[in-house]
Amino acid sequence: MNQITVYTTNTCPYCVMMKNFLKEKGLPFKEVNVQQDPIAANRLVKTTGQMGVPQTEINGQWVIGFDPERVLQLVK
Repeated sequence: MNQITVYTTNTCPYCVMMKNFLKEKGLPFKEVNVQQDPIAANRLVKTTGQMGVPQTEINGQWVIGFDPERVLQLVK
């Protein structure tokens, strides 16, 4: 079972693309909206050094931005 978390904001088109891609592939994920959760936003920047979204954690590895090929490399 894959552990997938997508970090998003309300206004990010690539976040929607990432979520739609995961849904199309039948990959369940948890969404964390960093606009509504500043603690998660701070933790994200500390962890990855990146401000932008989407950032997707897959089984402990990070995908920055909308990168379907990288997602497919990381899922089991």
